[in-house]
Amino acid sequence: MKVVVLNNDFRAYWKGRLIFLHDYLASNDVAFFALELFGKGSPYTFDKYDNMQQWWTCLFPGQSANELIEGDIKTAVLRALDHIKPDVIIAPSIVFFAGALGMQWAKNNGCKFIMFDDAKSAQVKRNVVVQWIKDTIIAQADALWLPSAFYDADYTRFLNKGVQLFYGFSSIDNAYFTSKSSYQASADSIICVARLVPIKNIDGLLKAWQLVEQGNSKLSITIIGDGSEMVLLKQLAIRLDLKRVTFTGAVSNVDLPAYFSNAAAFILPSLSETWGLVVNEAMAAGLPVLLSLNVNAAQSLLQEGVNGFGFEPTDINSIYNAVLNFDRLDRVERLAMSAASLKLVNAMSYQAMGDQLLTALNGINSNKFKKAGWLAAAIIKRWNGRNNTAGWNVLQG
Repeated sequence: MKVVVLNNDFRAYWKGRLIFLHDYLASNDVAFFALELFGKGSPYTFDKYDNMQQWWTCLFPGQSANELIEGDIKTAVLRALDHIKPDVIIAPSIVFFAGALGMQWAKNNGCKFIMFDDAKSAQVKRNVVVQWIKDTIIAQADALWLPSAFYDADYTRFLNKGVQLFYGFSSIDNAYFTSKSSYQASADSIICVARLVPIKNIDGLLKAWQLVEQGNSKLSITIIGDGSEMVLLKQLAIRLDLKRVTFTGAVSNVDLPAYFSNAAAFILPSLSETWGLVVNEAMAAGLPVLLSLNVNAAQSLLQEGVNGFGFEPTDINSIYNAVLNFDRLDRVERLAMSAASLKLVNAMSYQAMGDQLLTALNGINSNKFKKAGWLAAAIIKRWNGRNNTAGWNVLQG
């Protein structure tokens, strides 16, 4: 079996996944290739294209989607797939170039198609017509690769269309963070790692932190990340007269475990988060987690009172109470939460990801090819996708 994973870019978290999957699938007689469209323009601006793997190709290594015309992108993708001739294509949501063009090639060449997605419908507002078109195309997929069963409610409507659901792609290198970190239950610092943009709700966190400091807590908070709101957030911290808040700016993944090792807990106050892989990283480092209930990872990785506490991100008192609940824990209780975080996140390991993907590949590869009906075929032929990362920084609504 020959499998291609296709994406607009494979920056940050994807790198480790791809290398693991290439080796894992090769050991199971599956040839695995990665096809990346753009070397520039990733929302992970801190991570540059630097691939050296022969099985991993970037079609436009020095360009972003905004620097290219749609026709050139389409020609390059279809030509690359013609060269590889995969049996199965794995690609993102069909709203993107990689997903739409991957689906086109699959349906024109008798190839199976798996779509991965971590967005829930409530987080991406579309009008009825656009949603119907999207659903019509998705129904032509053979399988959907989702982060966890928490997403089932948004996708079970495709089961009667012959679309299989499986899980686990929102994984990180747990072993790296576990081996590089050492949990300090007696630490007095909480850590937040996030891009400093409005959707991350760092201003709400700072307002809640004012209550923490007014309550005579000894806790301090370290905020790691950079973004358009850095100056405004520092000014807000001054206006709120906060004494125990530190902004570090961006930190590389190589250095992140050291920061985790100096923290007692991790907090993420986002107004919306399709998953939130930094939660996996923090838990793999053994940290209890304080999570906005609008972070999708919280629905699968947070057990209230077991490995952390959840809160409503728009309610300052709710954020404060989550911090206060953690602050009240003794050392033994913190250690128990640390152990629980490690146990929960290890269910989303690279190994689990590979096992679930291999099972799905073997299943759909043995199925008959799904030929699209005339209407779906016409839509797929005309829709080439787009490049849109604007929603990363903006709450939909």
